[in-house]
Amino acid sequence: MTDVVDKATRSRMMSGIRSKDTKPELIVRKYLHAQGFRFRLNVNSLPGRPDLVLPRWRTVVFVHGCFWHRHAGCRFTYTPKSRTEFWQKKFEQNIQRDAAAVLALKKLGWHVIVLWECTLKNNGCQPTLAELAVKIRERLGNEHNND
Repeated sequence: MTDVVDKATRSRMMSGIRSKDTKPELIVRKYLHAQGFRFRLNVNSLPGRPDLVLPRWRTVVFVHGCFWHRHAGCRFTYTPKSRTEFWQKKFEQNIQRDAAAVLALKKLGWHVIVLWECTLKNNGCQPTLAELAVKIRERLGNEHNND
């Protein structure tokens, strides 16, 4: 099936998709900051360049877009009808890259949390954010219990 918009329009649309400072990321950052957490953003020196790095808790957070990172069973995860082979290959590479980054971070001793865009949409994100804060705080408690 051919695309419903011309090539120039599609290119302009795709170039508008952000890789950082997305709405879901901003929601997470605002919440964590209000809860007293301090973090670094998009740390290049770590595998996968996590969206948020909380060094005190040795925790990283990825805020994944459901379309790009293929959130299983999500309504936002679909394959475009044009150039399906290209998209399938791209998505498979994204999945492999994500898995490799998570594995590498865990080997380095980092606790990895992945949040999905769909869980942060609209007003339904409060339980997801509260659970995130609990997971991070539990990490600090576990570290102190192991001393």
